[in-house]
Amino acid sequence: MAEELELQSTQVEHEYTGSEIQVLEGLEAVRKRPGMYIGSTSSSGLHHLVYEIVDNSIDEALAGYCDDISVTIGEGDIITVTDNGRGIPVDIQPQTGKPALEVVFTILHAGGKFGGGGYKVSGGLHGVGASVVNALSEWLTVQVHKDGKIYEMKFSRGNVTQPMTVVGETERHGTTVSFKPDPDMFEDTVYDYETLHTRMREEAFLNAGVRIRTVDRRAGKEQEDTMHYAGGIREFVSFINRSKDPIHPDVIYMAGQREDSMAEIAFQYNDGYNETIVSFANNVHTPEGGMHEEGFKRALTTVLNNYGKKMKLLKEDEKVSGEDCREGIACVISVKLTEAQFEGQTKAKLGNSEMRTLVNNIMTEKLTEYLEENPAVGKAILEKALMANRAREAARKARESIRRKTALGGAAMPDKLRDCNEVNPELTELYIVEGDSAGGSATQGRDSRFQAILPLWGKMLNVEKARADKVYGNDKLTPVITALGAGIGDEFDLSKLRYHKVIIMADADVDGAHIRTLLLTFFFRFMRPLIEHGYVYAAVPPLFKLTRGKTVRVAYDDAERERIAAELRGDNPNAKVDISRFKGLGEMNPHELWETTMDPERRTLKRIELDDAVRADQTFTVLMGEKVEPRKEFIERNAKYAVNLDY
Repeated sequence: MAEELELQSTQVEHEYTGSEIQVLEGLEAVRKRPGMYIGSTSSSGLHHLVYEIVDNSIDEALAGYCDDISVTIGEGDIITVTDNGRGIPVDIQPQTGKPALEVVFTILHAGGKFGGGGYKVSGGLHGVGASVVNALSEWLTVQVHKDGKIYEMKFSRGNVTQPMTVVGETERHGTTVSFKPDPDMFEDTVYDYETLHTRMREEAFLNAGVRIRTVDRRAGKEQEDTMHYAGGIREFVSFINRSKDPIHPDVIYMAGQREDSMAEIAFQYNDGYNETIVSFANNVHTPEGGMHEEGFKRALTTVLNNYGKKMKLLKEDEKVSGEDCREGIACVISVKLTEAQFEGQTKAKLGNSEMRTLVNNIMTEKLTEYLEENPAVGKAILEKALMANRAREAARKARESIRRKTALGGAAMPDKLRDCNEVNPELTELYIVEGDSAGGSATQGRDSRFQAILPLWGKMLNVEKARADKVYGNDKLTPVITALGAGIGDEFDLSKLRYHKVIIMADADVDGAHIRTLLLTFFFRFMRPLIEHGYVYAAVPPLFKLTRGKTVRVAYDDAERERIAAELRGDNPNAKVDISRFKGLGEMNPHELWETTMDPERRTLKRIELDDAVRADQTFTVLMGEKVEPRKEFIERNAKYAVNLDY
């Protein structure tokens, strides 16, 4: 393998003191407008609180002072984050005359990240993290183990309830923060272990050698995971590819630095057709990419084309596009820099143009060298890109053919589509329904002013195993593409979408779940913005119909069925309540279907959300891919969560 420019963790003995905590402004606004500081007050904002505290521990790790972090969910959804860093400073901060510990937790924009030598690089919300978490917590307690003493402070909703007090002696060093999110601030205060575990696993991959534990101590939910990856982002790429078949054995890794900026890139191609690029700046995930991704993509395309021509694998006038070069790639890019410029409060995109140059230079030099030393790998990658190129050309021809037919026959909507009268997409919804009988009931039962119906029939293509050219020619998927009107893949245009609610309506059985999964795989792989912008929903049809006299109620699960039955019996436990199970959507009459599943006033819809692209990508690959073993593991691990299974 080509010689690597390894990243070195440069630890300088540096005393972290109160004089490095700089104060920029007060804390009043956070409780008034929490969304400005943590993105939202939904589940994502709730979990963001944990990330902010962990980011402070990670900053200690980046500076070379911390290698052990634990995150625990306790009873009552109380979070405790412990690290073995230097401990937050406890001396008096010069500007305020208060202990630095108090300043960090009570004053917005106070931290060791604004120059002054506290940290060279850092993630977090630029110093607002600890104080924002404090402001949005019903209570927060911090303990600092430092210089042989244990210092403790307590807060409530941002206010000090116990001044900094020495509560004991210690031989260890580090910080422990415990907090309970304020139910007045959040829609929901229940933590999801898997969400935290996924994020902490990311942090462990990005910080080679740091051990991170996640623990759930809530009754009935007990579990624990320890993550420690000496191989860093190389192991991250292997993890992404674990359900796929790599086309070359080793993960290609390169790294380098210029002044205070550093970059690491690791990637490996698999035999699939999907591109997975996961990028980070100062350990903060940048889902919308930015300059570091741009530098990688440009260099990859240039190097592969140059290599192909040099090795006579490409004809003189032939070239592969960037899209071709990235088919089947699993790549992790991690950059670290002193003044990271993130676009938007939630840091979705990195704006520092110098990172484009740095990543481009590292890739160009190191990948060229690597391919020359590993010609078999170079040939395998280029052959894959050429196959992608041919498939893309076939997809273009299939697309043009559809366009020509549409142009000749006007705006040819699918025969089975029963469209609505409203033309403003913001007001319309499309029900994609399994089978003609359910489609007939839905068409009769709908409100035709704004509800359109598209029945699907027969077995749908599993797009996890297909390229775009096969999708365009598929008679089950073409009606969906045409009805939605926004195209697929790189040509997908959200502004042309004809409906802003796309509702998958399938039976609550195994076949219905299969159809939902096939459709969601298709949307995820070829129309991802649909999911990212919250336009995809699953209808939730009821399972039971309960009747007593003229009173009819429906129930969506066994527990609700029992509760409603008891309500209908009232004071007479022997009263007869007729309970029947809905066999399927096609068995319902139009009136029942409208009342239970389609009436906006009474229906239940589940919005399909895309919180974590890596996890979603893994799940679709496991469920719909070729490999049986990962699917078996997935089923064994998740069987306890399965409900409404048909036996």
